Amino acid sequence: MKRYLLLCLIFVTGLAHAQLNLRVTKGVDNPTKIAVVPFAWQGGKLPEDLAKIVGNDLEFSGQFEATSPERMLSFPRSEAEVHYRDWKALGAEYLLIGSITQQAGRYYASYELFDVVQQKRVFAKLTVDGTSAQLRDMAHHISDKVYETITGIRGIFSTKLIYVEAFKQPQKYRLMLSDIDGFRARLLLESRFPLLSPVWSPNGQRVAYVSFEADNKPAIYIQDIATGRRQQMTSFRGLNGAPAWSPDGQKLAMALSKDGNPEIYVMNVLTRQLTRVTNHFAIDHEPSWSADGASLFFTSDRGGKPQIYQVHLASMQQERVTFDGDYNARARVSPDGKSLVMLNKRPGTTHHIAAQDIKTGNLRILSETNLDESPTIAPNGAMLMYATRSGGKGVLAAVSLDARVKILQPPKQGDVREPAWSPFFN
Repeated sequence: MKRYLLLCLIFVTGLAHAQLNLRVTKGVDNPTKIAVVPFAWQGGKLPEDLAKIVGNDLEFSGQFEATSPERMLSFPRSEAEVHYRDWKALGAEYLLIGSITQQAGRYYASYELFDVVQQKRVFAKLTVDGTSAQLRDMAHHISDKVYETITGIRGIFSTKLIYVEAFKQPQKYRLMLSDIDGFRARLLLESRFPLLSPVWSPNGQRVAYVSFEADNKPAIYIQDIATGRRQQMTSFRGLNGAPAWSPDGQKLAMALSKDGNPEIYVMNVLTRQLTRVTNHFAIDHEPSWSADGASLFFTSDRGGKPQIYQVHLASMQQERVTFDGDYNARARVSPDGKSLVMLNKRPGTTHHIAAQDIKTGNLRILSETNLDESPTIAPNGAMLMYATRSGGKGVLAAVSLDARVKILQPPKQGDVREPAWSPFFN
């Protein structure tokens, strides 16, 4: 646990900026009701309210409804003080209690989960610890444990988000990193030139992206998140875009037009050796790896309009995989390899986020917003985030893969675009 929180501390140091604001616009019809009791604490006011963060995290998933402390009839600190009738009266199905102590500059949070309906303890007292700067990390860890215990799906509250902030006056672009709830945003890179297509490495230690800083031409860079050290990976003439890490982190797929036409290439990150994957007179771009790393999905207009194709790397056999709609692009594969998330447009409509079952080809529209772009999938496969427009500004939105949960995260400043959801860190 200490190693995990040390890694999280890397992400909270540095220059902070305005956070995104969470607003759940649609949740499941019957969310699980959970009461998160304010954690017992004997000292002065803590810089973070762990119980509030946990409640907000669970509500972020759209699957939970947290009971307001103002409605609580009691504030138990131990199992002996839990009176199930009090929580049944409030309609709570689960109850989380906890306490915080401090020793030698570290905080220790102990917590227990109870099933109110069955009137039993779900798990015995667990403890997570960290410094003052890691209190939010501690809360996110608790949220992950509670979420996984109740739903059976691994929690994503300790993961991170990278996105681009764009400003018009003066023109500048910022590559930002934050918690997925928008808190603790910090600057990774600021530039007068556009920043595009950030994508996490599979181990969560590096980010690849496109920058126009070299003579105002696109080039692909890799940046170490902890140290800020950068490497320029490409400097070819023409298009250098859409980097995508292979699942083993050893290769980058990308779109290059160095030989005249935009084609898909794969680069060995260590040796920088290039392998050309496509060779077609049409425009091939936006590669994305399959979950097993054996094939690439990419966007091509070789059929007349942009659609998604798949190339099997062993045989180089290529096939079209999308047919629903007159525009499908920017494919992303779910972690389980079963779904293909993409931008979809049908005649007479605007761009929406859609998910297609890779095996059956069945497609479902997920978003109801306008001018959607840049989908990125949570590492547990339950949700995805994307960029859209709201109130004339670029904002981030999230939706579950079953379309039952919808969330907006409007920024306080600038346009927000190009989100990239991190992998799990442990």
